[in-house]
Amino acid sequence: MLILLPPSETKAPGGDGAPLDLAALTTPELTPLRTELTEALVTLADDVPASRAALGLSPKQDDEITRNAALWTSPTRPAIERYTGVLYDALEVSSMTRAQRARADRRLAVGSALFGVVRAADPIPAYRLSATSALPGLPTLRSLWKPALSPVLAAVDDLVVDLRSGSYAALAPVPGAVTVDVLSERPDGTRAVVSHFNKAHKGRVARLLAGTTAEPDGVVALRRLLRRAGLHVEHDGGTAFTLVVPGT
Repeated sequence: MLILLPPSETKAPGGDGAPLDLAALTTPELTPLRTELTEALVTLADDVPASRAALGLSPKQDDEITRNAALWTSPTRPAIERYTGVLYDALEVSSMTRAQRARADRRLAVGSALFGVVRAADPIPAYRLSATSALPGLPTLRSLWKPALSPVLAAVDDLVVDLRSGSYAALAPVPGAVTVDVLSERPDGTRAVVSHFNKAHKGRVARLLAGTTAEPDGVVALRRLLRRAGLHVEHDGGTAFTLVVPGT
């Protein structure tokens, strides 16, 4: 099972790993494009106003540009520890047992505008680049990543659970992947799309799937696993799941 997570704009600082080695990351066939984008970000960092415009940053976020300038030299840490925020707080890999973490490292991957996709244990530096960013002189990230990344993800021979947000899923859709939408159900039975806590609920789903000893090999087995865990999952027979959570 492969669980695809969205990245986060916020990143944990520092790390104790060696500087970035793109050839050492999973899926080395993506190295040429990863190199091109990394070099583009480092070069762009020399022009602070252009960086702000391309990356959607305010002057108060200039430290993000400084991070990009040091992409080749700054320390790294495992990708699953680099990304922060609501989803990763709910995933809470720091509290996993050694066995759970080992399974999580095998199963978890993160979509990335800079790296395409990284596995949980891949060592990466802190950076700033979003799927919707527009780098000067380059095509859109979607047009760059789709032909390179789509074959990689399509070749995955495991059940894929795609929890990426729309802009990252668009970089390389995965045919046949299970997707999860989150709806809240109010006491009167009406439902609404969960916005603010959507990432938290997906983080909990990811934690369950990452750490379980079960090995669901299909949609039905996955649905059974989620329901046995007490989740209210609706499934119409396709690959789209709806997670229904209590509303107010």
